[in-house]
Amino acid sequence: MTVPNPNFGITKSTSVIPSPEEFKNLLPRVVLRPNTYLLLDGEWKFCYDPDDKGLSENWHLGQHCNTTAQWPGSVEMHLAAAKGLKDPVTWQDKVVVWYEREFPRPELNGETTPSMFQITFGACGYETRVWLNGRLLRTIEGEDVHYGEYTSFSYEIEETDLQPVNRLNVRIADTMDAEIPRGKQESHVYKRGGIWYQTNTGAVRSVWIETVERNRLRSRIGVISEVEDRLVRFNLTTRIHDPGEYTIRLKIYPTEKNAEPLATSDFKLYLEAGQKEQRVVIEVPDAKLWSPESPNLYCVVAQLIDANGYEAEIEAQFGLRKIEARGRYVYLNNEQIYLDGILYQPGTATYEEMHRHFYAMKALGCNLVRVHIAGVDPRIYNLADEIGLLLWVEVPSPHSSTALSRQNHRAELLRMLALLETNPSVIIWSLYNEDWGAQDIATNPETRQYIIDMYHYFMIKHPQYLVVDNDGWHHISWEGKLKSDLLTAHLYTPELDRWKELLDRLTNGEMEGVAAFPLVVGDPFFYRRQVPLVVSEWGGFGFPDYGGPKDAEERTERIRQFKTELRRRPIAGDVYTQATNIEYERNGLIDAHTGELSVPPGLLLSAFTLPENDTTEIKKAGANNQ
Repeated sequence: MTVPNPNFGITKSTSVIPSPEEFKNLLPRVVLRPNTYLLLDGEWKFCYDPDDKGLSENWHLGQHCNTTAQWPGSVEMHLAAAKGLKDPVTWQDKVVVWYEREFPRPELNGETTPSMFQITFGACGYETRVWLNGRLLRTIEGEDVHYGEYTSFSYEIEETDLQPVNRLNVRIADTMDAEIPRGKQESHVYKRGGIWYQTNTGAVRSVWIETVERNRLRSRIGVISEVEDRLVRFNLTTRIHDPGEYTIRLKIYPTEKNAEPLATSDFKLYLEAGQKEQRVVIEVPDAKLWSPESPNLYCVVAQLIDANGYEAEIEAQFGLRKIEARGRYVYLNNEQIYLDGILYQPGTATYEEMHRHFYAMKALGCNLVRVHIAGVDPRIYNLADEIGLLLWVEVPSPHSSTALSRQNHRAELLRMLALLETNPSVIIWSLYNEDWGAQDIATNPETRQYIIDMYHYFMIKHPQYLVVDNDGWHHISWEGKLKSDLLTAHLYTPELDRWKELLDRLTNGEMEGVAAFPLVVGDPFFYRRQVPLVVSEWGGFGFPDYGGPKDAEERTERIRQFKTELRRRPIAGDVYTQATNIEYERNGLIDAHTGELSVPPGLLLSAFTLPENDTTEIKKAGANNQ
């Protein structure tokens, strides 16, 4: 596809413009721009600031770092390299480090266009400050300090801000503070060991500088589809420096964009300076629906065109799909589906390793991956779209329940949502897991009210998802109405007879004595199969505290037995724990480095029919052994 008046690229800093297919895999983002960029990964100067004196001593003016580190990479590994050690360095309470590098001034192509530069960090933190040539930068959101370590953030740079040789200084700080979103990284509350892991923080994803238009669409697209009428609602975010009349033009293509567009539409509007969201709707006639068996994807090209005809363009893949919790079952595209899930904790896995993990989980027979309170490279979400894996995403949790921890939790959630609304594979979001960060959920009305408010926010703002309030137990009932689309339970036992007993009690509607804590808190709740039951963690076979089989053959047979009992009952899905070994949790089915299976392919693919008293057939989750 030829793009008129594209974003003008950097001519001297990138010698080869990648092809569209190559381009998709080079930067950690979901939504693409057809421009060129300078990747700033590689060797940076590095220094440790144990006394946190760098700010007062103006280290941002340079010349304080005497060792080097490879970006991206964790603070822990960079400290180890600086000390000549192989294993990552552990730190306590607080860590502060600085990075520095130089880069040449990129040159725009000769034509005069309304362009500027943008520096983007794929993920960095938890607390990040950035200086360009000694000047503190502010993010597009207006932050002098960016908080968060799981999502990207950007800085706009005018051409006049750049010199022939430019210097970037980055200060990264993190703490063991239990009030910030941590996932399963240790904190003051939960110390390393068992299910709690070493910190892995800092410069964890790529950083790059690219050309962007002064007036453009930001790299985030929300997609809400209606499968009945083939209408797709796109939520776009405009970024305007020059107020005026603009046109948003949408073009929908099959996966290959060299064909004619399937649909196109223009939307004329006046835009003030600043940033705002705008919904536009387009019909995709005869569109095929997206599902794990048939992951049909389309490409949307969205252009913002100014009065002079200059275009700022972004593109993304999307699919039409609808997810519902209706009665005791989950429905995908108005058909019942059983969720054959697996718990996935990426840990320190590279993008290439995660890529292998996802194909391996598909080979196991899974149609669902529960990404457990962690951030992953955004390209993994696109991969799930392409190979047909449903995703259950969770907000990395804080470790204490306070007003500040809830504020930090909400900010992290909104950042994640802004960047993950495009992917049809994402169907479920968890707000909390096992009370982590919400330990007083059973006793504190403020904690419950926050979770209820965020559940209602999803219902209004993001109806394309199912939402779980607190996964595992302690779901919230308000006036007898569950504030969760799924009633989930974490059930662990190595004994088959005990397993049968727990499943029977769960499906009979018992709210106590099933999981580690009561399943529901708040007002009385009476289960009558009005909500899907999902056993969202089970197994753990191989983890010392859970007991279980001694070898792969015995583990395989135990999984088959437990899975059979799940499918004999009116349960909507299950999530086996877990995909790979990680630190002290030695219960994985997939080699963390090679992606090879230690059990037979298809082991987690469920039986194909509902109980005998229900003749409706479950959608089959065919295993893809690629």
